[in-house]
Amino acid sequence: MKRRPNPFAKPLTKQVTISLGIDVIEYFQNMAQKEGVSYQELINLYLQDCVTSQRQLSVN
Repeated sequence: MKRRPNPFAKPLTKQVTISLGIDVIEYFQNMAQKEGVSYQELINLYLQDCVTSQRQLSVN
């Protein structure tokens, strides 16, 4: 029997490509190593916290 995707399940994540500064990547890699998680997961957790708290960026 052929499997088919569940039409009611929505994706939990979506893969994207983003350019980040080397210093930003190194910062999150160092933090992630200390926490024992991947740096991609750590960046996602940080951004999710921004969404949840509706943090506004001040661009000057």
